[in-house]
Amino acid sequence: MTQSLAAVPPKDPARLPRIALVGVHGFGERHLENLERLSAAGILELVAVADPQPPSQGTLATDVAVFASLDELLATGPAPDVVIVSTPIQTHAPLALAAIRAGANVYLEKPPVASLAQYRDVMAAAANAGCLVQVGFQSLGSDALPAIDAMVAAKAIGEVRGISATGMWLRDKAYFKRSRWAGKRSLDGTDVVDGVATNALAHAVATGLRLAGARTLDDVQAVDTDLYRANDTESDDTSVVRVRTTQGTVLTCALTLSAPEQSAPVVTVHGTLGQLTLYYTEDRVEITTSEGTREETFGRTDLLENLLAARSEADLLSPLSGSGAYMAVLEAVRTAHAPRPIPQEFIAWEGQGDQSHAVVRGIGSLIRRAALGQATFAELGVPWTSSMTPELTINGATVANVQDGTYIRPTSSPRPYLHPVRTLGGTVVTDHVPEDHVWHLGAGVALQDVDGTNFWGGRTYTREAGMYVWRKDHGRIVTDSAEHGDGYRREQLSWLAPDHSPILREQRQWRWAAVGRSAWQLRLDFTLESATGRPVMLGSPGSNGRPQGGYGGFFWRLPAVADATIWTPEARGEDAVHGSVAPWLAWSGTFDAGTAGSAHVTDDPGLGHPATLVFLASPQAPDPWFVRHEGYPGVGLSLAWDSPVSTEPGRSVHRTVRVLIVDGFLATHDIEQLITTLGEPA
Repeated sequence: MTQSLAAVPPKDPARLPRIALVGVHGFGERHLENLERLSAAGILELVAVADPQPPSQGTLATDVAVFASLDELLATGPAPDVVIVSTPIQTHAPLALAAIRAGANVYLEKPPVASLAQYRDVMAAAANAGCLVQVGFQSLGSDALPAIDAMVAAKAIGEVRGISATGMWLRDKAYFKRSRWAGKRSLDGTDVVDGVATNALAHAVATGLRLAGARTLDDVQAVDTDLYRANDTESDDTSVVRVRTTQGTVLTCALTLSAPEQSAPVVTVHGTLGQLTLYYTEDRVEITTSEGTREETFGRTDLLENLLAARSEADLLSPLSGSGAYMAVLEAVRTAHAPRPIPQEFIAWEGQGDQSHAVVRGIGSLIRRAALGQATFAELGVPWTSSMTPELTINGATVANVQDGTYIRPTSSPRPYLHPVRTLGGTVVTDHVPEDHVWHLGAGVALQDVDGTNFWGGRTYTREAGMYVWRKDHGRIVTDSAEHGDGYRREQLSWLAPDHSPILREQRQWRWAAVGRSAWQLRLDFTLESATGRPVMLGSPGSNGRPQGGYGGFFWRLPAVADATIWTPEARGEDAVHGSVAPWLAWSGTFDAGTAGSAHVTDDPGLGHPATLVFLASPQAPDPWFVRHEGYPGVGLSLAWDSPVSTEPGRSVHRTVRVLIVDGFLATHDIEQLITTLGEPA
């Protein structure tokens, strides 16, 4: 049905703003509800709607004109004051341009448009016509945002270390069948860019960018995308998008539509003294500091009301110009390689028929680890991602991967390490970027105090503070050269201070070989020498005054291990072996990370596998064992247990560590017999 729009003098200050809605179904129904509320309050007048499928009889007041298209609506009379566009993504740009050409202001649903080129076209048209364009990121109307800005400025949580946006939603098969464009990257040659970051959880991305201070295109330095899909779609439904702003802030968005249950999405500002967590759908903020956690709930300004009250773009809470940073993210997703399908072995399906939904195994932990570690799924080494890292192989089987650590967040002290390390049977026996300590990185070498620089990651224990504190003291270890051959890998490494000046030079060599059908040996030799021309002190929390905290040097982070047994030839249990000096230390149990295949992400202890790790002490010095089990699983040999060690030009510090990686449980007799076969004293 087509009706004529009532002609209202456009400059009559007494009349109500005249509103037209394009798209009355889907989210358009929410707009109709809001328009009815505002109309009843005498704030505006809904004069017309446009949709090829008109609303049900009785949905609209009798004086609201109904059109099949926006073109028909605009052709019948003076342009409305505001045109709301709530239509499929691929139609946003042409409809917005048509409304602007007619002289109307525009309320444009998210995502505003489907490409950066379209964004620039609409921006230019609005500027030339003097029209305002508000983007429907409703969360940007929250009073919580300026409140968080004020808390950050007041250092309520110290210095900002990063921002994360996490969303775990579930969407069933019916969701992806709701329209022709659902789940599409393009349709009939036209960009759509539907996806978890660009549509379903776009508010999480936009809110995170707002709190990161990124509004315009120029505010974004780089965007990394890691896109996957559990559903039979073109678009991504499980992804990490990482944004680095020109100010250096990192926003990590870890999002999925394949969660076991729906949960409230959050944006978290991580600080050195606490964190601020915004539940943006509820306008609720959790403030967590050393004094505890408290909550505040805020109000929200309706974006349509804000648009009606605005005199200029500066008055808008979500202007199109302020969506430039978001469009940089959308463009990165649009131009990325097509999302990789997640193999069905990593997916569980729940429900029946069109109400069934995919659940990616272990996705909750992966989302949290990605957010905390500022890492992509690929960087976490999730088995349904692809890895191009160098491999340690035995008889054609990969037993470990070499990570260069370049992607590790700065506050985790980036460095090279091995992960995942596996038994010959495929059981994973290392972990990295775990939720409890995201700076723990597989098997490698790390020290918390090298002449005042932290090469361990996380907070630093200082004698002055008598506690762990966040400091801008994190270094990084970089690979200068590497030689990788059959059974060996030699690396030349530089330990760099925060200002990138070299502090240490390291020669590191890995060697590996089978020692039976179910066991293999990994040998690490590392030599540390001053690169400063003067002595360099190698320290630890223990040497800085923390009792029993002398970790640093060789360290091996384990995954979850059920029914763990930890022992040396003379002692048994974490408390007894921690700080002891013994020729070997064994760790045996059911490794719940399972194999390198699907069980690695199931979170199901029943799918674990028995394995034993035997760590042989360094022959160069009686370094005590550092052992943790209750808080987290980890083993190290302490280079500076309670006093620092010096290295200087011409006098290096050298250590050799051997690890036996065995499928199954070993007893003391088995271990001593195995060690003896290697020609080592048991």
